[in-house]
Amino acid sequence: MKLLIPLALLFSFSLFGQNPIESQLIKEINFQAETFIGADNFGTFYSISNQTLYKASKNQSLNYSNIQLGEISSAHTFNPLKINVFYKDFNTVIILDNRLAEVNRIDFNSFENYKNVTHVSTGPDNTIWVFNQDTQQLELFDYKLNKTRTRTRPIPSKIIAMTSNYNACWILTETHLLIYNYTGSLLNKIENKNFTALSENNNKVLLLSENKLYYLDENTTNFIPVSIPNLLIKQFFVTNEIVYIYAENRLYQFQLKID
Repeated sequence: MKLLIPLALLFSFSLFGQNPIESQLIKEINFQAETFIGADNFGTFYSISNQTLYKASKNQSLNYSNIQLGEISSAHTFNPLKINVFYKDFNTVIILDNRLAEVNRIDFNSFENYKNVTHVSTGPDNTIWVFNQDTQQLELFDYKLNKTRTRTRPIPSKIIAMTSNYNACWILTETHLLIYNYTGSLLNKIENKNFTALSENNNKVLLLSENKLYYLDENTTNFIPVSIPNLLIKQFFVTNEIVYIYAENRLYQFQLKID
């Protein structure tokens, strides 16, 4: 039995490999929200509270709510000119401009080819990535033409989280992290090591597992631990090697020291 200890340590190291990525605390502020969505390089913060999406900066504060649609399931702000807000209970996505004014409404209940959508994220041009629960497929949907541009093969495992940029979409399932390009081709399939959330920037991904963050570089399968203080992470977001962590009504901003 004594041999199990070093073997376990070796196995753990092989999963998450390499020395931890160091980080430096840049800023810490009071922050009140039910859900922290993200931030940009200009000090603008996005969050959700009381069925309302908020966009706040030093100079202004904007908000969007839709009482008829009720609770916001998710919001994706990768493109601040085309923010998508998903209302899962009503199977509806609202596209907002940078003033949080509604510019498009996508009601999947009204289409002839009905879609039972569970996850939504930003795509290129006038598209959004949607996961269709009935077909178990990821689809790139053109909301101007009301048609699917491409779809993947069925994904049998339960979806935990999804994010995207203009070129690719990352799906975290109970068993794997799946990476697709905009044509729907599977680029990579990596075993899920107890990850429960993810955030992406410039094709580099941060993942959360047991209150710890791990870094996954582009075209690799090696998860590298990120060294941060012991915080009770509620939500996190990464942009340009800056990590925002929302924990206990405080928003922390860390600079990653990546070689």
